Formats: sequence, C-alpha cells, structure tokens
Amino acid sequence: MIYVQYLVNGLFLGGLYACIAAGFSLVWGVMNIINMLHGAFIVLGAYIAFFSHSLFGIHPFVSMITAGILVGLMGYLIQRGLINRVVAKPVLVTLTLTFGLDLILNNAMLLAFTADYRKVVLENPLGTANLGGLFIPLDRMWAMLLAVALIVAVYLVLRVSRIGRAIVAVRCDRDAASLMGVDVARTYAITFAIGAMMAAAAGALMSVVFPISPMTGHLFLGKAFVICVLGGVGSIAGALVGGLVLGLMESFGGMLLGPEHALTLSFCLLLVLLVFRPRGLMGMKGFE
Repeated sequence: MIYVQYLVNGLFLGGLYACIAAGFSLVWGVMNIINMLHGAFIVLGAYIAFFSHSLFGIHPFVSMITAGILVGLMGYLIQRGLINRVVAKPVLVTLTLTFGLDLILNNAMLLAFTADYRKVVLENPLGTANLGGLFIPLDRMWAMLLAVALIVAVYLVLRVSRIGRAIVAVRCDRDAASLMGVDVARTYAITFAIGAMMAAAAGALMSVVFPISPMTGHLFLGKAFVICVLGGVGSIAGALVGGLVLGLMESFGGMLLGPEHALTLSFCLLLVLLVFRPRGLMGMKGFE
C-alpha cells in the first residue's frame, strides 16, 4: 500500500508540474523563446491568490481565474511592447531580454512582499479521504484536477479555435503563415499571454500546496525546463506527460534516496534524455 500512496502523491504533484510547464513549452515551441520570466509569473500568480484569500477571503481555486487574466494581460503587453522588437533575433538576445525582465520583476516582488515564505491556509480545508489505508489529500487532488483541466482546455483551444490554428501555423512555418494572412506579431503576443496566464493559474493552484516566496521562481523555472525536455518542446500533451513523469520520479526518488535528492534525480534524468532523445518523449523531430 505504501507504493500506491507514493504513486498517488506523484500523480498529484505531476499534474501541478504539468501546468507550470505547459505555458513555458508553448512559448518556447511557437516563438523559439526561452522565457526566463516564466518562474516569476508563477510566483506572481501565487501571490495574487494569497492576497485575494487573506484580504477578501477568495478561495485560490477561484482566484486562479483573476491571476490568469491579470498576468496574461501583463504578458501580452510585455510581448507587444518589448519582446516583439527582438523576437526574430538569435535566441541568445531574447534569452538575455527575458532574463533581465525576470530580474526586474523578481526584485520588485522582493521589495513588495519581502523574501519571507507564505502559504495559503484555508479556513475550511477539504481534508483527507481515507480509502482503505490510502490517504487522499482532497485540496491537492482538486488542485491537480483543475490544473489538468486547464491544460486540456488550452489543448482544445489550439486544436479547434481560429487563434489556435493560427498559433499552430506560425509554429510550423512563420513565413508561410504570414503569406496566408496570419498576423504573426499578434499571434506571438497571444501565445505569450497564454503562457503567462497558465503560469499564473498554476501558481494560484500551487499556493494551496507549497509555501511561496520570490526566491522560488527559479526552482519552478528549472522544473519547467526538465518537463519540456521530458515531454517535448511545444507539445501541450508532452507537458502533461512530462509533468506526470517528473512528479512520479520525485515521489519515488524521494522515497528511495531521500527527499533532498529528488531534484538531483530529476536533473540526472534530464541529462540522460538530452543525450539519447533530445526531442523528448512526445516532441516532433525538427523542433528540438
């Protein structure tokens, strides 16, 4: 039964990890931009959920909508105003720009919120269900289910909506999409906004599970990197698979080697995949 418990814990954790990486993978795959701001967006979404709950009593599962809208709008403006000016430049240029923006946003949060760790403490937590000796933390379960639902919603938008088809077209061939009448600059901005929205919504969900601080942004960014390599850059389904794999690896790795080595095990897996399958488990050849 103990192994089933670790399996459940890993799946719950992996669903949240998938949500923090899906937007990062989408931006990287469509725009060829390694968005170093992504971790700060996650933390900002968590802070929006924290203060919405502490000041107004709004549940983080509800404030994920507000966080997603606000940070998504912020991402749209950042892309149209700054990143769009260098989006066609070599990847090192955009990497440097987003890294600088990450430093600005991270230091702004340090000034506004300090580096102290905070956590949403629900007045009426859902508690834990006991299923024949298997303990199911209901708050974490619902956070995982909402995270997976958000990933599925974005996947469907990319598959059935007009803007989704435009995003896929730009990813496959930017020049051809432009010749067919697609507004590439607008499509890029919407893609970046979706990535920021998913990051903030994931941060709001994770605020129920993990303590938050501006210092945790780089930790989340590192996990997003690992998941992208696991699942494949630009693949929403790959982000879901990669997140679940990482969650299971950390859960069972923490059991076998100790929790302090769980992250080390994840990055060892990253190195193995970079050598033997750089496009990831579900990535398409040509988009490494």
